[in-house]
Amino acid sequence: MTDFPTSLTSPNQRCVGCQQSEPLSFDFAFAYQPIVDLRDHSIFAHEALVRGPQGEGALSVLNQVNDSNRYRFDQRCRTQAIARATALDMQSHLSINFMPNAVYRPELCIRSTLDAARAHNFPLDRLIFETVESEYVDNYRHLTNILREYREFGFKTAIDDFGAGYSGLNLLADFQPDLIKLDMALIRDIDKDRVRQVIVRGIVTICEQLGVTVIAEGIESAGERNFLSDCGIFLMQGYWFARPAFNALAKVAPQAWAN
Repeated sequence: MTDFPTSLTSPNQRCVGCQQSEPLSFDFAFAYQPIVDLRDHSIFAHEALVRGPQGEGALSVLNQVNDSNRYRFDQRCRTQAIARATALDMQSHLSINFMPNAVYRPELCIRSTLDAARAHNFPLDRLIFETVESEYVDNYRHLTNILREYREFGFKTAIDDFGAGYSGLNLLADFQPDLIKLDMALIRDIDKDRVRQVIVRGIVTICEQLGVTVIAEGIESAGERNFLSDCGIFLMQGYWFARPAFNALAKVAPQAWAN
């Protein structure tokens, strides 16, 4: 899908929060980590993970984000992630994290994202916006409104760290995103942990009936991969397949697919 909405064309149509946010006094870059599809050994998406300009960890950047620059940071994350993905000739989906508390009015805050996608000819239906389920959100209804607005624009939506935070099943009851990413605490050593196995099987069953695709993140062993595949989870992310690549697209080693 390459059509772009034409309703947000006025240069004055920008939200107050984005206009009043302070300019950023720091630079940042991205590392990209693949989300693989076990069914055909393909790359379903790459997640854009913020890094310092020389590859420093995410906290070196996030610790500089505050209430006065949060809006500007969130906007620049989106536009830079799209620009860099295009420069890297990314053909998969691109997954971008967003801060719900940095979205003032979703229909206006999305303007810079649409401009970036249009400028780089990046299809809207290959953009995934994911938010962390464990992040405290000032207004729960505001979050579901954001997700609904983003879906209207043609983006895919995802809930990250599902099962770790404040909302969990309540959020899933109110809004069914395209994707949920199971928290890695549920994944760790799941092939040896009956309790985690029961919980994850239950989540998979619920999501199948709701039409929500499950991604397992934090895969670090063949045992975890194999158990989750047996559960019907085929989209996976983690060091077993590839570590995030700084300013590059990581390659999945052939042995990561081997039984």
